[in-house]
Amino acid sequence: MIEDLWYKNTVVYSLDLETFLDANGDGVGDFEGLIRRLDYLQYLGVGAIWLAPFQATPNRDNGYDIRDYYSVDPRHGSGGDFVEFMHQAEKRGIRVLIDLVVNHTSDEHPWFQEARSGKDSRLRDWYVWSKERPEDWDKGMVFPGQQDRTWTFDRKAQEYYFHRFYNFQPDLNIDNPEVRKEIRRIAGYWLQLGVQGFRVDAVPFLIESVSPGKKQHVKRFDYLAELREFLQWRSGSAILLGEANVLPDENREYFGGDGGDGIHMMFNFFVNQHLFLALATGEVGPLIDAIRATAKIPRTSQWANFLRNHDELDLGRLDDEQRSRVFERFGPDPNMQLFGRGIRRRLAPMLGDRRHEQLAHSVMFSLPGTPVLRYGDELGMGDDLELEGRDAVRTPMQWANERNGGFSTAERTVHPVIDEGVWGYRHVNVEAQRRDPGSLLNWTARMIRLRLECPEIGWGRCEILDTGSPNVLAIRYDWRGTSVLTVHNFDRAPHEVAIDSGVPGSERLSNLLVEEEVPADGDGTYKIALDALDFRWFRIGGLDYAVRREYDSE
Repeated sequence: MIEDLWYKNTVVYSLDLETFLDANGDGVGDFEGLIRRLDYLQYLGVGAIWLAPFQATPNRDNGYDIRDYYSVDPRHGSGGDFVEFMHQAEKRGIRVLIDLVVNHTSDEHPWFQEARSGKDSRLRDWYVWSKERPEDWDKGMVFPGQQDRTWTFDRKAQEYYFHRFYNFQPDLNIDNPEVRKEIRRIAGYWLQLGVQGFRVDAVPFLIESVSPGKKQHVKRFDYLAELREFLQWRSGSAILLGEANVLPDENREYFGGDGGDGIHMMFNFFVNQHLFLALATGEVGPLIDAIRATAKIPRTSQWANFLRNHDELDLGRLDDEQRSRVFERFGPDPNMQLFGRGIRRRLAPMLGDRRHEQLAHSVMFSLPGTPVLRYGDELGMGDDLELEGRDAVRTPMQWANERNGGFSTAERTVHPVIDEGVWGYRHVNVEAQRRDPGSLLNWTARMIRLRLECPEIGWGRCEILDTGSPNVLAIRYDWRGTSVLTVHNFDRAPHEVAIDSGVPGSERLSNLLVEEEVPADGDGTYKIALDALDFRWFRIGGLDYAVRREYDSE
């Protein structure tokens, strides 16, 4: 079966159902509310929605503690509401990705309750157990400071169970064929209802083969190929988008090596962290190194690029000095930091001004791969540092200058709406920005359309060009006889750079953002003047030249 590579040239919009729009007035967002805002997402131009977990849950970890994979949590509506949502999204040409959280379950899940009932339980081996407390019982926590162990004693089972995350999230035993079979059933169920893919949570931990007492856990990359094969046979267009914050030399294994039979897409955490280093320091050298380090991936694979997500801004792949510089610039207060490795702030308060926000978004849209936009960042929404942990960046969407920002009519909402200061809903909301041609919202919508008009970025070959400046990043993309050039100045001072496009015979650059033509000098270079925190998107040679090149190559 031939796979549909739609994910190569689209823009993904990430949202949490509970904080998007509450239609029934109970203070929690729901599918009916999301249906009412699909026209807004269509206006933005996004091609796919990534939904955070919405299945039945005790909700002790933002829905990532699931107790029934085949359900919709009653807070969000019913199965019928989900089907209606899928119908309405399809009508608008918007694909839907959902979270596949199968590294662990809730401890309230019937599987775990059955597994802990006795050693003879048919589901006992669905989880990972140890008769004795392993030597590494307090090692490998994902949330240091909020976890103190990864092995917890269960009084009913009379054994220790393994949990990479919180102790109320016991890990499933991926080595058990019955567990893998059940995961296929879960994926098949939602595929049958129309979803086009899954954001796979915690991939490195999902494929771990855990044995008590063994410090090095084997990773079963063959399982990713097994899962991809299942998706391909069920739906040639369905994809796996993996969360795997790993080093560049490990990436190819997750993508499936030269054959590319693993994860279709992965979030590029390595480039993300070095992008924020560049935004903090104005220096692009480490970012260029990160782009080059992650460049070699299989032809059918794709990076997912992002600025912020629902977690902390993880800086764990930077060295100590680099991390300190980002902390100093974007999270100097200890209350802004989390787990000793990250920043728990939204993009707009971190960057502090509109020019920096636009630069960051323009870079993200122009990086090799597919952009993923977090809800509210198109407005410049703020954070609430009075909330605990990662909830600081999970405040309700701000729709209008009315009660609760137009999110809900309830007295109490799932998280407090930001109602004070420059980031409050009275100043930052969809309704006001939609009416303002110069707003960040309308600018973002234009950039999304521009990105979709440049398939070279999603499909083409990437070449980083020499700018002669430590502060200016220039990337050229080539695909099917056409070339696009993006240039970004990370410095707070203007720069003029001379760039050799590397495209033989090109005589001019056509600006894709404003009416501007940049002619080539006699030696074939282009002089580009950039203001502070400025950027340009060019098509090299114009459309007629692109057509000539394509004919010449045939």
